[in-house]
Amino acid sequence: MKDDWTKEEELMETLKMLAPGTPLRAGLENLLRAKTGALIVIAGNEQIMDIVDGGFNLDIDFSPAYLYELGKMDGAIILSADTKKILYANAQLIPDSSIPSSETGIRHRIGERVAKETGEVIIAISQRRNIITLYKGYHKYIIQDTDKILTKANQAIQTLEKYKATLHKAVTSLSALEFEDLVTVYDVAVVLQRTEMVMKIASEIEKFIYELGNEGRLVSMQLDELVANVKEDGKYVIYDYTLDFKGDEESIQKSIKALSSEELLNLTNFSKILGYGNNVNDLDLNVSSKGYRILTKIPRLPLSVVENLTVEFSGFQKILKASIEELDDVEGIGEIRARAIKEGLRRLQEQVLMERHI
Repeated sequence: MKDDWTKEEELMETLKMLAPGTPLRAGLENLLRAKTGALIVIAGNEQIMDIVDGGFNLDIDFSPAYLYELGKMDGAIILSADTKKILYANAQLIPDSSIPSSETGIRHRIGERVAKETGEVIIAISQRRNIITLYKGYHKYIIQDTDKILTKANQAIQTLEKYKATLHKAVTSLSALEFEDLVTVYDVAVVLQRTEMVMKIASEIEKFIYELGNEGRLVSMQLDELVANVKEDGKYVIYDYTLDFKGDEESIQKSIKALSSEELLNLTNFSKILGYGNNVNDLDLNVSSKGYRILTKIPRLPLSVVENLTVEFSGFQKILKASIEELDDVEGIGEIRARAIKEGLRRLQEQVLMERHI
């Protein structure tokens, strides 16, 4: 069974195909303007033909004009998986009538049942309500007007800016505490919680960007700027603080992503995922960083060298207190790089302590 992450990615890819500026969206807009209802299937496999009756085989190159003309017929239009071909037109779809449907209109009820039975992408255009509804498996998504999406995207960007500012404060605080060796599980959990909140909002904005197509370039640029390094920092926090870490960062990320909105607010859930337990007292445990996140902030320091340092010194505090000679002994580090590491750590410490008091 596909997890929510995979389903989300599939929805994103489908929204890309329907984005403004694409030939398919142009054809759909033509049908909307003409107030013509339509049922369109994007066929990813041959299974769809098991529930098709009648119609006629076309197998012609897709064009918005063809879609518009064929949409005047009562039956469904079947497109190829890449939407570059119109395979059938005026086809009658006969899904299993025992499949439950929450839709009231015949066209939408058929579309929902076909999507559930086959897992294919079905697009239903309502003649009366003048909206485009997308069905994919058991998921339903209403394609909204571009101006409405743009307004929502801009509102989401403003929300993201506030959450990013909160995350920045939490990360700065964590960095300062790492230099002072005063980190608790609570401080780590707060950073991971804020990181996931930022990424969830970013994921929503990505949907808007896919729906906006070529109209979403500015929103996309703003999003890229706001989430730069957020995911990377979150990854290295996991590296630094997971008990008995065995390189399974992706499975830990998936566990965090699987948390519901309510579970996200409970910091003990993050403590449990990192291996410290889910008792509220566990949040007060003192923990020490391995040093991955801070060391990756030093310019021109390869990740292989960072890994060698964390293995050699077994903790950030030992790296911080190491002499130039001791750093020089680590594989991949010469005297020049050892001095650069010491200077880089000194500057980072000054920076985070100054930021914390601003």
